[in-house]
Amino acid sequence: MVIRGTQLDGVALVVGSGRGIGQQAAFSLAEAGARVIVFADMNTETATASAEESKQYATNPEYQSTHFTVNVTDQDGVQAMVDFVVEKFGRLDYAVNAAGVDNGVHTPFADTDIDNFDRVQTINARGMFLCCRAEAAAMRKQTSRSFTSRTGTRDIGRGAIVNVCSANSFAGLPGKGSYTVSKHACMAVTKMVGLDHSAEGIRCNAVCPIWVRTPLLDVELERNPQVRAEIEAVIPIKRAAESDEVGDTIVYLLSPSASYVNATSLLLDAAGNRTGMIMNMSIMVYYVFEESLCAIEKGSRDVRSNRKYNGVNATRKWLAELD
Repeated sequence: MVIRGTQLDGVALVVGSGRGIGQQAAFSLAEAGARVIVFADMNTETATASAEESKQYATNPEYQSTHFTVNVTDQDGVQAMVDFVVEKFGRLDYAVNAAGVDNGVHTPFADTDIDNFDRVQTINARGMFLCCRAEAAAMRKQTSRSFTSRTGTRDIGRGAIVNVCSANSFAGLPGKGSYTVSKHACMAVTKMVGLDHSAEGIRCNAVCPIWVRTPLLDVELERNPQVRAEIEAVIPIKRAAESDEVGDTIVYLLSPSASYVNATSLLLDAAGNRTGMIMNMSIMVYYVFEESLCAIEKGSRDVRSNRKYNGVNATRKWLAELD
């Protein structure tokens, strides 16, 4: 049985929908009944292919999908993207912002390269800021909608936004200062949009997943099978999230069922944060495991690698004592 409150019928924009979580969020929106989905991405080819693939999941008989090429760091380009949606389809009911990048390098904070830091902040934090600002500005101009449930009819506002943040929006990520700072900023953007525009009928929430099975994680698992063992040690249900699980959670936050949820960041970690220490320790294991363990097994005497490896062993011992 489908819960009526999770069914959607409006116009959606998904930024960063060429692959990964953004793509799966868009597919979930199609399954939930969205009438229109605009697949926006810097990669025109993947956005076009995803828009076409979404048609096989759509449940709305009037479903339409299209693509838009955008660089989220470009203010004019982001505004043009939102203008395109409104001019072509009349309004913007749902927006998902999933574009982002990783550090690419693992270094102590004092050794952070300033160019790398600026690049990550520009794409992740500035990009999300620009998208949310343009989306909220468009939503505030349109009429509010209502929803009738078994308890009566209620106003569900002018629009809803969901930002894809990270478990690292809550906790530090050793060696990944640029990324962690950017994801904390993304959570702040989420809170401020929800706070400043709630009275105008605009909601803004975030999903903050830990490990998610995406093409990038699949490559890492193949390259280093021990990462799977660490995920299984940290996550009680012993697996990463599937990207469609994150997508379905995004649908809930956009839907009338969540009309009282605003300025909230939802941690998706399957109870992986079951103690105050688990988040930092588990993430540390993931990112230092390959470089430290491989160095030790090859007989390296590197002090930093040995120190990291000892941290991994301590984490394993501590986790075993919890069970």
